[in-house]
Amino acid sequence: MPLAILYSRGRSGIEAPLITVEVHISNGLPSLSIVGLPEAAVKESKDRVRGAILNSNFDFPAQRITINLAPADLPKEGGRFDLAIALGVLAASRQIPQNALGQYEFLGELSLGGELRPVKGVLPVAMQTRDAGRQLILPRENLAEAALVDAAQSLPAGHLLDVCAHLTGRQSITT
Repeated sequence: MPLAILYSRGRSGIEAPLITVEVHISNGLPSLSIVGLPEAAVKESKDRVRGAILNSNFDFPAQRITINLAPADLPKEGGRFDLAIALGVLAASRQIPQNALGQYEFLGELSLGGELRPVKGVLPVAMQTRDAGRQLILPRENLAEAALVDAAQSLPAGHLLDVCAHLTGRQSITT
């Protein structure tokens, strides 16, 4: 199916509201648009995601890609959604399987080379991911903060390829 649905968390004070990342790929002129009240840094994720996917030896679809960050009325800021967006593009284009995506939440900014960069505000994300019964995949540098939450299942990754290997079952991420 050319639609992938993943989960991430926004940042609103000391809250970490759930953000559903929907990626749809369709025929048409190649384009990538992000909707759902993204600020400038989120809109710039287009270029980071494209670079990370290509530099990780995946194909970037030459099709119309629409990314919805829901709910639309909640402002989105920073690069924290990069990992979820990249994985959504890979899943919607059938380069990675979608079957396991629903049990995780994804957080992290991507470099153009695919490395994961830390983000701010991980503690409330880890608490609410735990309460939702999902595991959190996040940048390695954020693990210490996430580990402060009892019973949270946080998986640290250093690169987009590490996350893809975990999701495909080739190599598990361990703490």
